[in-house]
Amino acid sequence: MSVITEPVGDLTTEPLRSRRAHWNNQVHRHALMTPDRPALRFLGRTTTWRELDKRSRAIGAALGRRGVGFGDRVLLVLSNRTEYVEAVLGANLIGVVAVPVNIRMSPAEVAYLLADSGAHVVITESLLTPLTQAATAAGGITHTIVVGGGDDAADHLDYETLVAEDGADLPAIDVPEDTVALIMYTSGTTGKPKGAMLTHQNLQAQAVTTIAAAQAHSDSDVASVVPPIFHIAGLAAFAPTFYRGVTAVIHPLGAFDADDMLDTLEREGTTSVFMVPAQWQAVCAAQRARPRDLKLRTISWGAAPASNTVLDAMNATFPQAANMTAFGQTEMSPVTCILEGKDALTKVGSIGKIVPVVTARIVDPMMNDVAPGDVGEIVYRGPNLMKGYWRNPGATADAFRGGWFHSGDLVREDEEGFLYVVDRAKDMIISGGENVYCAEVENVLYAHEKITEAAVIGRADEKWGEVPVAVVALTAGVDDLTLAELEPYLNETLARFKQPKDIIIVGELPRNAGGKVVKHRLREAFGSKDAGLR
Repeated sequence: MSVITEPVGDLTTEPLRSRRAHWNNQVHRHALMTPDRPALRFLGRTTTWRELDKRSRAIGAALGRRGVGFGDRVLLVLSNRTEYVEAVLGANLIGVVAVPVNIRMSPAEVAYLLADSGAHVVITESLLTPLTQAATAAGGITHTIVVGGGDDAADHLDYETLVAEDGADLPAIDVPEDTVALIMYTSGTTGKPKGAMLTHQNLQAQAVTTIAAAQAHSDSDVASVVPPIFHIAGLAAFAPTFYRGVTAVIHPLGAFDADDMLDTLEREGTTSVFMVPAQWQAVCAAQRARPRDLKLRTISWGAAPASNTVLDAMNATFPQAANMTAFGQTEMSPVTCILEGKDALTKVGSIGKIVPVVTARIVDPMMNDVAPGDVGEIVYRGPNLMKGYWRNPGATADAFRGGWFHSGDLVREDEEGFLYVVDRAKDMIISGGENVYCAEVENVLYAHEKITEAAVIGRADEKWGEVPVAVVALTAGVDDLTLAELEPYLNETLARFKQPKDIIIVGELPRNAGGKVVKHRLREAFGSKDAGLR
């Protein structure tokens, strides 16, 4: 792909660049048209559209001066904060790919993403430098940029120092819509994460999808971004706010406090917010205990199953707001289905209908459409579909077999076109909104000296939706193994949310004639909380 560079600000010489439909141009548009309106709010601090545009351009220029160019990757190891958004925009301005990292990962997991992405620059923050230092110990990093790091030191560059360099010399680089903007890593069934390559076109499709679903709009809208920005649910939430020019309130990560959340929603005048069911459960209880004067018009949930009890509580606590379900996956940028508020009460348990920009089919293993009401895998096409998996042609070919993207979700469709998830073909557990892939955890368990066989299943949990449970057979001569004994080993290689919350010892795992573990028998035997914790 050719890279076009032109002088900044001369529209006569940049006919393509100024017309590109991506979020950098949208931010710049608002910086020119409504420069003093708030673009972002974080912990009471406002960033206007003018400031967001200027600071992101400064970061882009600073990266360019240090040899980072079109197609290079920059690893982002940051918690939710304004600088996260600036860094993504700054990288994308010069055609650089942003690679968000789940900060709950272990150093070994971050090191794998670093090596796989081929990034030579890391942007992090002072509280997370121990994680990044451990992950980058093997070398290959040319620059580490630290937010809140003080003056430049021998081993890092200070973020604010780079911003102060200004972006006056930022080259005008044409970034076509099919350019990869993000590599979002999602754990694979083989145990190694795969990087979904999302383009600017994908993110614009996500913006249109979300805006259309919300239906009612106002210039005074305020969107709260609660999910981690390192997740697609968090980062893609900025696509519609950039498109419309409305304010996004960034919520910090950390222990979730329902009262603090409600106080913030009231103070900021939030009109729309997305949270996972466990968060909504706590928020509903806190609002009933001490009501706040809220302006919510849209409340949405996803990333984990919601019980009827939680949905009823949301509808009763916020009757003025449309209660919407968002369903999808990282590879789809991510929304593919939406259950609108008007259908929430009559279609409980449904993920809704396919959004307008997506084409979908429900097929059998031979790619034949299943009969109405029958279960099959849902496959997709559309402008929000990823470009492929980074440096993984085998996984890409498998995912796109038959010319459609295979989601791994088994669904059925009712007579009115509403979809219901029946199972997850990819054997994934969703715990507190985090994806836990069984194969990844099983690979780690198999490497332990006391374990000869391992299978991981999900168990329903009132707080987290699901939690992983390990069913293992022990090495000959080993009589017992506890979670407490496993914990130091697991901490070295797995994020806490991926670690089993119970361990069941068996003589051997049940297998079928082909030697495959029969997991439904394990779920029947050990998928209940009655098994107890060890």
